[in-house]
Amino acid sequence: MPRTMSVSDHIVVRTDPATLYARISDPTAMGRWSPENRGATVLGERRDAHVGMVFEGRNTRGPVTWVTRCTVTAADPGERFAFRVHAIGARRPRLRGPIATWEYRFEAVDGGATRVTETWTDDRRAWPDAVAGVFDRIVTRGQTFADFQRRNIRTTLERLKKAVEAEEEPAVG
Repeated sequence: MPRTMSVSDHIVVRTDPATLYARISDPTAMGRWSPENRGATVLGERRDAHVGMVFEGRNTRGPVTWVTRCTVTAADPGERFAFRVHAIGARRPRLRGPIATWEYRFEAVDGGATRVTETWTDDRRAWPDAVAGVFDRIVTRGQTFADFQRRNIRTTLERLKKAVEAEEEPAVG
């Protein structure tokens, strides 16, 4: 059976698109919401999100940790943020090649809220489906990456919503 190459989900957050974009486009903050990512280090001097920005993400799944190197491919404030993962390694991202693309789209909805859509795309196009399927089931403990990422995306979006809406709540008193 051919593998699913892309999955996405969305959630509505009570904040404006620019505010939500600012949170998500900071790769050092993603560890606050992601079930695997533990933050990132931006390489270079410029810290604001921009096309070409490179960062290294720290990740963990159970007892396994790894680092990825990523490059921002879209940085449109309040509209879209995307990056591709193109290197991976245990302590340093030494193994290079297309791995995945992550994208976030922001759409204003009624009441001053934003629908954010998170999409994961499998960039391992050169891998035969059978090889990818075996690899995926080993590293995800029995799942395809599409099913695994579908759950990760849902978790990330729910945590993001909870955190951002808690920050946006007016002080009572």
